Amino acid sequence: MKILCIGDIVGTPGCEMIYSQLKYLIKENDIDFVIANGENAATGNGITKEKAEKLLDSGVNVITLGNHAFSKPDSAILMNSGFPMVRPINLPEGTPGKGYIIKECNGKRIGIINALGRVFLNPIDSPFDAVKKCVNEISDKTDIIIVDFHAEATSEKAALAWYLDGKITALFGTHTHVQTADERLLPSGSAFISDIGMVGPYNSVLGMSKDVSISRFVTLMNKRYAIAEGNCILCGIIIETEGKLPKSISRIKIC
Repeated sequence: MKILCIGDIVGTPGCEMIYSQLKYLIKENDIDFVIANGENAATGNGITKEKAEKLLDSGVNVITLGNHAFSKPDSAILMNSGFPMVRPINLPEGTPGKGYIIKECNGKRIGIINALGRVFLNPIDSPFDAVKKCVNEISDKTDIIIVDFHAEATSEKAALAWYLDGKITALFGTHTHVQTADERLLPSGSAFISDIGMVGPYNSVLGMSKDVSISRFVTLMNKRYAIAEGNCILCGIIIETEGKLPKSISRIKIC
């Protein structure tokens, strides 16, 4: 089975690239299942019902989120209605939605877990405890387990991957919007990459306007961010599985 995991989709430009390119990407690579991080899909962060539905219509099977999971009220409404979207599993008890979902594809049960890091982000429950507990609970109910770890620090992402090595199919990082070149299969078989990158304007600073970002650093004034314009880049990974453990992990980057 081939699973495509797509990095943070940034605003309308990123969404438009998914709408126009994803079906071709699926066909060209014989993709069976698609996971995409949509927490920045809406203008000003978060995701709206309209964009979430169009992402699914374009070929996405499950949408993961992150620290902007509830920047738009649509997220809670969609998750509580059974929409295939998950928020970080280590958010406080009582938060709308769930931190994992199990979907069937080609006779395989795929578990997708979303978690949020703590380093350089707001205080939150331990992702190590929350994800391990979830993996233990769903291992017998799934054939494949994929973790989207939405975190800032590479060290935290790598540590969680080593902590879960052999117990999950793959852990990929999101949030930094910069695709890393450290994809690998760990000794006990799990696949790992620190960050799979983004889908958004190429000539930008993490998808945002270059001029606005430069101005914020140079002047230290809190100027409002604006999504950049122009050609987009689509980043992600393809995981090929054989049983619960993967055969390979490979990066993709389309400009």
